Amino acid sequence: MQPEAPIDAVQAPAHEFFERARARLNRDVPAALTDDSLPGVRGDLDLDPVQWEKAGVKATKPAAVLVPVVARAEPAILLTQRTPELRSHSGQIAFPGGKIDPMDETPLAAALREAEEEIGLNAKFIDPIGYLDLYLTFSGFRILPLVAWIDPDYRLTINPDEVADTFEVPLKFLMQPDNHQFLKRDWKGIERQYYAMPFGERYIWGVTAGILRNLYERIYAV
Repeated sequence: MQPEAPIDAVQAPAHEFFERARARLNRDVPAALTDDSLPGVRGDLDLDPVQWEKAGVKATKPAAVLVPVVARAEPAILLTQRTPELRSHSGQIAFPGGKIDPMDETPLAAALREAEEEIGLNAKFIDPIGYLDLYLTFSGFRILPLVAWIDPDYRLTINPDEVADTFEVPLKFLMQPDNHQFLKRDWKGIERQYYAMPFGERYIWGVTAGILRNLYERIYAV
């Protein structure tokens, strides 16, 4: 049997994204989320074991983020701009989310809690679909991204201690491989490879861009 050809995300009907996401994703939690002896699937350095060993870091902290896909006539991804005062990843573009706390029954619960705390996105506006691949970061996190349908009439209350701004980016732009820059730069003597997806004045890169690339691969690149 011949492999299915990749779908052109730009030409695909808008509603097809949600149909494909529901067919291809699920809410099964990978054991590797909480067992750091098990391998991840994606991550900084694209999980190159030699480079990870050179970096001298290990991802051990389970985390979850929400990948909010706003169900407009032309769907869009809702992103946040972190405040400049934060100690970690200050000023960067990110998904709502963070560390999974002991009170969180599931990664889904953690992602919903963090979305409420960071940007005031209430769960009534969210329909969870399923998880992407586990993503390991240099900062020590094992991130499980949760893709979700978002009511276009959502309302936000931004927490200024964590988030400076929120904005939407058209899904078609983010799912177009021509907009996925694959770059390299030196990081403490290590050649770090990463994705970047500049959108106007917004520079989407690193973990956020890597998760968006994984979204493209899971939904459109078969």
